[in-house]
Amino acid sequence: MFFRDKQKRDLLGKWLIGVVAVCILFYLAMGNLDILGRSVLWVVNLLLPLVLGAFFALVFNVPMGFIERHLFPHAKRERVKRLRRPLAILLSILLVFGIFIGVAFLVIPQLAGAIKLLSSQVLETIDHLSQLETEAFWASIPFGDTISRIDIDWVAMQSKLETWALTTGSNLMDGAINAAGSFAGTTVDAFIGLVFAIYILANKETLKRQGSRLIHAWLPQRAGGGLLHVATVCSRIFRSFVAGQVTEAFILGFLCFIGMLLLGLPYAAMIGALVGVSALIPIVGAFIGMFVGIFMILTVSPLKALIFAIFLLVLQQVEGNLIYPKVVGSKMNLPGLWVLAAITIGGELAGPIGMLLGVPAFSALYTLLKEATANREAALAAKEDDASEETT
Repeated sequence: MFFRDKQKRDLLGKWLIGVVAVCILFYLAMGNLDILGRSVLWVVNLLLPLVLGAFFALVFNVPMGFIERHLFPHAKRERVKRLRRPLAILLSILLVFGIFIGVAFLVIPQLAGAIKLLSSQVLETIDHLSQLETEAFWASIPFGDTISRIDIDWVAMQSKLETWALTTGSNLMDGAINAAGSFAGTTVDAFIGLVFAIYILANKETLKRQGSRLIHAWLPQRAGGGLLHVATVCSRIFRSFVAGQVTEAFILGFLCFIGMLLLGLPYAAMIGALVGVSALIPIVGAFIGMFVGIFMILTVSPLKALIFAIFLLVLQQVEGNLIYPKVVGSKMNLPGLWVLAAITIGGELAGPIGMLLGVPAFSALYTLLKEATANREAALAAKEDDASEETT
């Protein structure tokens, strides 16, 4: 009976053709992984400015919406109303970049001073080692005669330390040059993305209306409605994520600053600001600030650097397991367990960017799956009710 039905035969034929095509494409992809990888990388590099622009637009849209609602709220003149959007975009960009530039001006000078101090300490250590072969040096310290009899090649130790210092300096210089080149390329992409984001924000209602028309014109009604619903859910969740992430980063940076003041640790304001900004990367972002903080405090006191490391590890555990799931998870209706799972899986798949975007992606999937499950349960319940009515 199945093969006598022409419609079912056509459906089976299309399904078999699709399966065969997918198998052939999979076989070709597995046999040309290097070409596939280069092609994917080329496409990613080509679309990177546009992707950055869309990301910037999503980030700037959060403060822009707030500013636009509160900027000239009682204005009557049409000319003043038209100024809201451009001024809101400008103020949003200045606010976001102003925070990062302010932290950079706070961190970079002190970090450069710490590097200079550490290098001078290394040179002093080398000079001290060069004196260890002189009898006058051993005579000037307690138990010098006893220590001088120990068979230690101080000259060789000095030579190794000098070699290590030169190698480390050369590696740092090479890394700085490579980072500068990469930064220059990224800056160009970021600038193009920023221009693209400004166009998106300035015309977001028009773009939304055009996208809706395209979807309704080219997709079936059910599929188009579902796609628009998914886009609405993702947009709402991302706005909540940005607000929650900024709140959590501020809390962590403030707690770090207060804790360092209470413990009498140096660079409290600078390290607190750095920890807060780096905490925009969920859960593990504060470790970036921790490593920089340890390096800087190490130039003042190794003991204080150890105290800072222990303090920030404890604070990081409290933040990761209590503060972050409560603050961000509550804003996104995502349980704390799934927040941690999203960060772990996102980090494994795409590194820091995956950690940053994993939480809103998981939250969107969680919300959509929750809605689909509720609809499915309602449909099954209605079906059972109809069946029970038929039996009665």
